[in-house]
Amino acid sequence: MAHRAGQKEESKAKILKSAGRGFRSRGFGGSGVDGLAKDAAVTSGAFYAHFKSKADAFREAVVAGLEELKLGISQAREQLGSGWRTAFIDFYLGERRTCDLADSCALQSLSPEVARAEEKTRQAYETELLAIIETVAAGLDGQADTKREEATALLALLVGGVTLARAVNDPAISKDIAAAVRKAALDLNSH
Repeated sequence: MAHRAGQKEESKAKILKSAGRGFRSRGFGGSGVDGLAKDAAVTSGAFYAHFKSKADAFREAVVAGLEELKLGISQAREQLGSGWRTAFIDFYLGERRTCDLADSCALQSLSPEVARAEEKTRQAYETELLAIIETVAAGLDGQADTKREEATALLALLVGGVTLARAVNDPAISKDIAAAVRKAALDLNSH
């Protein structure tokens, strides 16, 4: 059966996007191939036509999610100029804290899963994380080593803050966590 040009890539992208949502919402252990395929409205056979294993799909979903974050940061820097940092902090602690877990930031929702993953996935994650740190650092003022340190601290604060804020039941406590993290994140460059 002949396929139109680009159909295989489109199919893989559809499955990958759906798998990323599944891994974010249910974790690696809570996501089976059959469920991931069903979420993408394909058969398990179609899933395996694009990915050798669930672990391969997870690694690609992690990379795609982190690339999406890096692109979002780059776009914010381009569109908002010097105000990008505050806007990014507010977006991350607002929309990314309260959105459905399936739509959450891969850095926040998938990092704990990556910590338990095999070496190839952890290496891919590390490569993407370092690229995100450099993208954030490029939008900060100061010396290169100081900018990388601040970028790392900023990302760690945001990811940790959103993780804590998502884990509590009381929305008021979640808002308090976000407010405290926002203050600390904004204070990073004032030292």
